[in-house]
Amino acid sequence: MSRIGNLPVNLPKGVIVTVDENNIVTVKGPLGQLTQPVSREIKIEIDGSRVVLVRDSDSKKAKSLHGLYRALIANMVEGVSKGYRKELELIGVGYRAEAKGQNLQLSLGFSHDIIFRLPDEVKVETKTERRSNPIITLTSHDKQLIGHVAAKIRSLRPPEPFKGKGIRFVGEYVRRKAGKSASV
Repeated sequence: MSRIGNLPVNLPKGVIVTVDENNIVTVKGPLGQLTQPVSREIKIEIDGSRVVLVRDSDSKKAKSLHGLYRALIANMVEGVSKGYRKELELIGVGYRAEAKGQNLQLSLGFSHDIIFRLPDEVKVETKTERRSNPIITLTSHDKQLIGHVAAKIRSLRPPEPFKGKGIRFVGEYVRRKAGKSASV
């Protein structure tokens, strides 16, 4: 029994959910529009301000897809109504970030700057203050896309365990190692 799949998705004001004959869910809201194809084993019922997912059978595949698609639709509804936000922090001497439209220019200690092209659905802001680390703020209505973009940016210079330099999510804990000088 899927406990997540049985929960209804409540629709906030201004969000419209439609399902076409090919079982493709479209969610429209004030921040944008998202679509998601859904397996034929899951039926989507829209009643008023709630979306309920019902599975045809009790097969193992149908049970696993039930909770998955409920979570995806709930993320889509939250995305088009509130949006998502990810913050990355650059830790290291001389590390800089500058947003130029949909391009993010990063100086990460390599011999050249990295120019990272962002999708149109993702908006970027950079904040650099004296005596603090630069912060990259990504906002979007698509949770999957913003997570993918943030992970790609982090992979350009992941945090290393000895000095802690690199790109990390704000609030992320990086376990530090003592290094050679700690051994006696």
